[in-house]
Amino acid sequence: MREGWILGIESTAHTFSFGLVDPDGKPRPSSSDTLRPTEGGIHPREAADHHVDLSTQLFSKLLSDNNISTREIGAVAFSQGPGMGACLRTGAAAARTISEHLGVPLIGVNHCVAHIEIGREQCGCDDPILLYVSGGNTQVIARLDGRYRVLGETLDIGIGNMLDKFARKHGIPFPGGPVIEQKSLEWISKNPNPSLVGLELPYAVHGMDLAFSGLMSAANKLVSEGVPFEAVCWSIQEHAFAACIEVAERALAHTGKSEILLGGGVACNQRLREMSSIMCSERDASSHCPPKMYCIDNGTMIARLGWLEIRSGRTTSLTHSGIDQEMRTDQTPISWP
Repeated sequence: MREGWILGIESTAHTFSFGLVDPDGKPRPSSSDTLRPTEGGIHPREAADHHVDLSTQLFSKLLSDNNISTREIGAVAFSQGPGMGACLRTGAAAARTISEHLGVPLIGVNHCVAHIEIGREQCGCDDPILLYVSGGNTQVIARLDGRYRVLGETLDIGIGNMLDKFARKHGIPFPGGPVIEQKSLEWISKNPNPSLVGLELPYAVHGMDLAFSGLMSAANKLVSEGVPFEAVCWSIQEHAFAACIEVAERALAHTGKSEILLGGGVACNQRLREMSSIMCSERDASSHCPPKMYCIDNGTMIARLGWLEIRSGRTTSLTHSGIDQEMRTDQTPISWP
């Protein structure tokens, strides 16, 4: 393999993104675009068409922004799973094409593990518990015996999906999470000492696992009964985030670790970050969260994991470059420090 930059291609869902790390593994900002439907959720085929249409434009912009040529690319990494099948196949096809054209190695990587590794790189974490909160995933993860083990996860839908569905029910287009955060802040500004009395929702903790669909249904019922929408937005955040932080705290206690790392798009939410910091300060632990551009799906995190994988001697043959929509976090061997 020739020394060079690692290109990363992210295409698991609504975002199509090309990113780079330099030969020393240092990240560069991604060139990305996100499909934002005017109504309804994400349709996999529409998202895949969006990715195809923007592929050349995003790749060219990435090279231009970093003032490098294709000759300087030493390998191509791509999200092999988990995710939406049509979207994953689009990214994989782009990665194979570029890899073959340039004559450089191909590396299929685990999207969930990529969130962990970009967070570790950005925050300087050593051995954290990861609270991974995104549209499609909600997991509490710890490293043990050469794998990232899932200690707890959602039993139904991801927390981001729940927030988006709740928002969409009330006329807010995708992505709904940032609007819910804003409405919550509006409620707090009007009610500096808010109370959950009259705003109670089902608690989402089930042992080390979580469930959000019942919470969402109960929140919708409150709105239908005339409770102010801003108040319900505040309540749904308080309940859902508290449940996630409780499970993360249990993971700290169980493993004896002392760091929490937030990852995934929902980790952009300031209230979740605040809750994590409060919990960690009470446990003499530390809470970490990468910049928002590395919390959301991005090609740079794929490039970073590709860089780690190829330094460990692993590449992906064309024969084994098929996607895996159901890829688990603990399927990926971890052979780097």
